[in-house]
Amino acid sequence: MSEPTVVIVIVDEDRFIRHFVRVALKAEHMHVVEAATGAAGVAAVGARRPDLIVADTNLRDLGGTELIRALRACSAAPLIVLSALSAERDKVAALDAGADDYLTKPFGAAELIARIRAHLRRQAGGGRIDAVCVRFGDVTVDLADRQVLRGGARVHLSPIEFRLLAALAHHAGRLLTHDRLLNEVWGAAHGKDAHYLRVYVGHLRRKLECDPRRPAYIVTETGVGYRLAGAQ
Repeated sequence: MSEPTVVIVIVDEDRFIRHFVRVALKAEHMHVVEAATGAAGVAAVGARRPDLIVADTNLRDLGGTELIRALRACSAAPLIVLSALSAERDKVAALDAGADDYLTKPFGAAELIARIRAHLRRQAGGGRIDAVCVRFGDVTVDLADRQVLRGGARVHLSPIEFRLLAALAHHAGRLLTHDRLLNEVWGAAHGKDAHYLRVYVGHLRRKLECDPRRPAYIVTETGVGYRLAGAQ
């Protein structure tokens, strides 16, 4: 029987959480390395070079954004934060510090595994979709020719609408904060103009979603940002 090829580091003071994650991921044929402190987690990540990191940032020795930055200093692997803190400001702070995802405790094994699989798929492709075409639903985005088709018919987008869609498509599946999208599409001077995003996301949904009021692809993470779901 072959050894698991995917290595996950779990950093959490709660041994029951570590055990829960280890059992769930072992069933998916993943190898889990446990760390009970922030310092041990950073050391494990540096030594084992994991494919993905799962970390609680509410640790006594090294917590919050300090832990995220320390992990980022030694690894570019996808980082999923586990936290009992559910406030929007905590999610935004973690994502802006370098986390790729944020899962609030308590959580289910199925949701954690689904998120891990999604990040590993993107990581296998370089962590960013660089294909000429990105597809979701009946929409095809041709990034090279700057064309968008829906059901085979061309969709007219303004330059800003296309830049916003391209930013989401390049990082399909990944949660992008308001600040990051504003910086990529409009520039640093518009870092606080979240209403720009609301307006243009609304434009894209009306043009690309079957039901703009209940979007299936251009998804809102309330108070944090947006992600493009279901892309291929």
